[in-house]
Amino acid sequence: MAELLRRLQDAQLVARFQRRCGLFPAPEDGAGPEVYVEKYVVKNYFYYYLFRFSAALGQEVFYITFLPFTYWNIDPYLSRRLVMIWVLVMYIGQIAKDILKWPRPSSPPVVKLEKRIITEFGMPSTHAMAATAISFTLLISTLDRYQYPFALGLTMAVAFSTLVCLSRLYTGMHTVLDVLGGVLITALLIVLTYPAWTLIDCLDSASPLFLVCFIVVPFFLCYNYPTSEYYSPTRADTTTILAVGTGMTIGFWINHFFQLVAKPSEPLPVIQNIPPLTTDMLVLGLAKFTVGIVLTLLVRQLVQNLSLQVLYSWFKVVTRNKEARRRLEIEVPYKFVTYTSVGICATTFVPMLHKFLGLL
Repeated sequence: MAELLRRLQDAQLVARFQRRCGLFPAPEDGAGPEVYVEKYVVKNYFYYYLFRFSAALGQEVFYITFLPFTYWNIDPYLSRRLVMIWVLVMYIGQIAKDILKWPRPSSPPVVKLEKRIITEFGMPSTHAMAATAISFTLLISTLDRYQYPFALGLTMAVAFSTLVCLSRLYTGMHTVLDVLGGVLITALLIVLTYPAWTLIDCLDSASPLFLVCFIVVPFFLCYNYPTSEYYSPTRADTTTILAVGTGMTIGFWINHFFQLVAKPSEPLPVIQNIPPLTTDMLVLGLAKFTVGIVLTLLVRQLVQNLSLQVLYSWFKVVTRNKEARRRLEIEVPYKFVTYTSVGICATTFVPMLHKFLGLL
């Protein structure tokens, strides 16, 4: 078993996968007929664009578009479950990285295509965890909600999570063991938490005291995140994730308490057919998504600027000092306030705007 684990953690295994997919390190002299980008050679652009796109499915750009789109256009019931499971899985994955401190695959022989997260540790792959959590939470939650062929849903879930997992090998960010570890940890978390999933549907009717705890506990977890010898974006990313979950939970509660959204006439879940996609539905969905994203981004920028100004003034920091953002007492509060506001905006103010504009 120990020998198998060492083989799965071997960087050469990742390098061989990259070579088979047509990704090679560039020659030191820069000679050759191929196109060079940041010291690597691409000989198969199909795999290059496929896995680069797949890698984006596990990044912030996907979360900030897919999760709100699900809430605004598909089903708030599913959105609540997706967000809560995503937050739980990502927090455990992020904190496990900084506890285990396993390095990423060495380069050479591996070609690394992503630079931002290169300072983070590798085990487990949070991209693999998020992709597995989202795809299979969506599959399980829709089984008793919509009528569709189970084989089709299972195939889509496996394909989505597999593409994201393979993209982590192609980009050189994780070993095979990192990816498998992320998938297995997520599977275990889904099995352990599944009996409590029905409680997620009741969060919007929880007492205000619970809501206070749901704000204080995530902030405490962010502020007491494991320290590292050098800076990495892990703490900032974890704060962002927990803050989004906090904000959306607050938004669900506000909607229920002030009756901003109509209650379903039948108890959840409700078995229903998936409606056919029409041109009118597509245009309406794109309009709702565009309006929602624009408002959400405006709120994000406004709250981020205001919170940074307040914190810079409080701690007497020069405004243009970008390094100050990395200080614990500044990074965690401004990230938490900003993305909590984003979560509230996405679940409360955006639907109100949709209603005002006649998009509901």
